[in-house]
Amino acid sequence: MKTKNLFLSLAVVLSALGSSVKGQSVTLSGAGSTFVMPFYNMAFNKFTPETGIKVTYGGIGSGGGIRSLKDKVVDFGASDAYLDDKQMDEMPAKVVQFPTCSGAVVMAFNLPGISEIKLTPAVLAGIYLGQITNWNSPMFKKFNPGVKFPDKAITVVYRSDGSGTTNIFTNYLSKISPMWKEKVGFSTSVKWPAGIGAKGNPGVAGTISQTIGAIGYVGSEYAFAEKISYALMLNKSGYFIKPTIASIAAAGKGTMPTDTRVMITNSSDREAYPIAGFTWVLLYKEQNYNKRSLKQAEDLLKLWDWMVSKDAQAIAVKVNYTPLPASVVALDKKILRTITYNGKPILK
Repeated sequence: MKTKNLFLSLAVVLSALGSSVKGQSVTLSGAGSTFVMPFYNMAFNKFTPETGIKVTYGGIGSGGGIRSLKDKVVDFGASDAYLDDKQMDEMPAKVVQFPTCSGAVVMAFNLPGISEIKLTPAVLAGIYLGQITNWNSPMFKKFNPGVKFPDKAITVVYRSDGSGTTNIFTNYLSKISPMWKEKVGFSTSVKWPAGIGAKGNPGVAGTISQTIGAIGYVGSEYAFAEKISYALMLNKSGYFIKPTIASIAAAGKGTMPTDTRVMITNSSDREAYPIAGFTWVLLYKEQNYNKRSLKQAEDLLKLWDWMVSKDAQAIAVKVNYTPLPASVVALDKKILRTITYNGKPILK
């Protein structure tokens, strides 16, 4: 894994260096969230032929994306956890962040012969706290009449890397379980009470699909792609909800703060899927750094101005992400127009 990460880091660095050389075609580079990677890759594949601007993206986890931007080896970072005040202060220059879509974190499981189960917040917290250890627990049977759970140990799977998906999931657990909030808390990386780790959403999805009796949290697209079964979750209003574009949109209802920093887990909306969240892109507010050209900055903003547009947001729907509300798109475009080169706004 270290060798793989070294090659990925080298590729990102070379891409960033190559894009700043005058006279050469621009290649934009980014790194971060695996949660949103299917949407970004599909959208970038449409953007490049239409504009001639190449975009490379490394799905190395939200923590890796933040570090890569901090080290100035990528044009943009991508994270499912927004930067808090402390993280903003630790960046070498002012950073802007804005959401690009929202998605669900689903509880995927591998129980042959069982395609769907219902989970309550108490049961989910009990599993990840290491208190519920077998699938034949009465806690499962109470809300799943007729489902024949096996006498099988539960293999809990979690993200081993710094992850915005983990941030969303543990934020939810902290809201529904006082014990979890006190003992573990929420962050992109936590000390897990139980289970085994896997790298990235693809790693967790792959581990679950290969392990009978496993359960783990993954971005919904990975569960769909791997054809892994996933649970209906009991929401705050007392309804068992599937993760769908509509139920994720319901979770995101409400006013977006001007700094875009908001968590939408455990929504009180009766139609909301409870483990949902936005994903953000991070850019330096002043784009003239590391000998970057004005063209590189212009192309970068052209990319993200398009990514929040109607055309790109329609691509998000195709890969099971929820598009941004019109009010959030307007806020994103306003934020993009605060980004400068030599102090002058790049986009009009």
